[in-house]
Amino acid sequence: MVGFGIFGCGRIGRVHASNIAAHPRAKLVACYDTVDTASASMAAELGPRQARSVEDLLQDPEVHAVFVTSITATHIDLISRAVRAGKPVFCEKPVDLDIARVDACWAEIGATNPLVMLGFNRRFDPSFRTLRDRVSAGEIGGVEQVVITSRDPSPPPAQYVAASGGLFRDMTIHDFDMARYLAGEIVEVQAMGANLIDPAIGAAGDIDAAMLIMRAASGALVHINNSRRCAYGYDQRIEVFGAAGMLQAHNRHLTTIEAWGSERTHAMDPVQDFFIARYAEAYRAELDHFIDCIETGAAPLAGFADGREALRLADAALESAATGRSVRLA
Repeated sequence: MVGFGIFGCGRIGRVHASNIAAHPRAKLVACYDTVDTASASMAAELGPRQARSVEDLLQDPEVHAVFVTSITATHIDLISRAVRAGKPVFCEKPVDLDIARVDACWAEIGATNPLVMLGFNRRFDPSFRTLRDRVSAGEIGGVEQVVITSRDPSPPPAQYVAASGGLFRDMTIHDFDMARYLAGEIVEVQAMGANLIDPAIGAAGDIDAAMLIMRAASGALVHINNSRRCAYGYDQRIEVFGAAGMLQAHNRHLTTIEAWGSERTHAMDPVQDFFIARYAEAYRAELDHFIDCIETGAAPLAGFADGREALRLADAALESAATGRSVRLA
């Protein structure tokens, strides 16, 4: 039984905490949040001890590993402190907004070969993972094109955007990781963004729509399209095209029922409305994988280096969108 502590008791923290509490090989031991009411609420609902401080949680002998689901600005410090305390770490994306801080963190902790897993949950989605397995098995031959569509149902508040690091670091970060997962290392990025949806997002200095073309080291081309608003729900699709065919992963709908009549054909219920419902299975699967890594010493499917590479692509996209030029990566 792996005992977990969790830093950050907001929305995503509660998703992970609920999964830990329900897992047969895990126990939710302690939680901490700088907002006392948030950790008190989690403690009352799920049963962990409400830790008094970061050190109080890390020094608890029943806490064998930690989840870092607090705001991004705290990630690097909490990863470093947890590793120094000898705890495996699961950290939500992005690992940080500043790649220099990411590199400094690894320079400090890397020599100990710590277990640090990044929250790229889409690698654990059953459809996306099966698609990748079939691509890796050679079903469609060499990968030539990857198309990733990721659109949110509605834009976040402007105050969230101002602290998030922007669309590329906050939202597209998942798609950068998926591009690497499917096509391998990316060596060139061309990005274009626009503020088409919410003027407040533009006033906060960010974009709410983007399209990117990227080149993998293999020569494969990757297209990512993002929007902060989608009238029909949470749009999450992937297409991989190769020399011998194509594989697609489609949206998840509320049901699998189709309606046929005189006014419409092939009509389906709406797609699932947000990430918590759409990726519920993926969140449970990544927890299971993290526990496996803790128990066996195996390397995680998405590690610290993957978090760094996704952030490097986000930085390249920002540079490309600002300059109008493609950016080549070493």
